[in-house]
Formats: sequence, C-alpha cells, structure tokens
Amino acid sequence: MWTVIYIASGEKTAESIKQKLTQEGFLVKLRQTNIAKQQFEILVPESELDEVQEVLKDVLHSSHL
Repeated sequence: MWTVIYIASGEKTAESIKQKLTQEGFLVKLRQTNIAKQQFEILVPESELDEVQEVLKDVLHSSHL
C-alpha cells in the first residue's frame, strides 16, 4: 500500500525530492493532485514510512528544492 508523505508545490520540486529519496534506496512514486495542477503527491510504501520520514526531514531542511 502506498502512502502520501509530502505534497510538493511543483513538478520540479517533486522530482528533486523523489530523486534524493531514491538515491537513499527508497521506492517513490509521484502523482499529480486533482485539486491543483501544480501540486504533486510524493508516495512511498507504507512499510517504509517511518524511515522515509526521517530522511525526508533531512532532505527538506538541508537543501534548496
């Protein structure tokens, strides 16, 4: 089962986050939201949720997206 961990405010930002999480060894999917065309959901397997949240926190705070 896939779980949304973050909603990015643009495709470029979403792709950047996906790339960084993938480099850390996680499976990641992107999905454009139906609400706003420039918002993208970042999804990961539910089983990896806790680990991904820790890495995502570091990614969001350590780099300019």
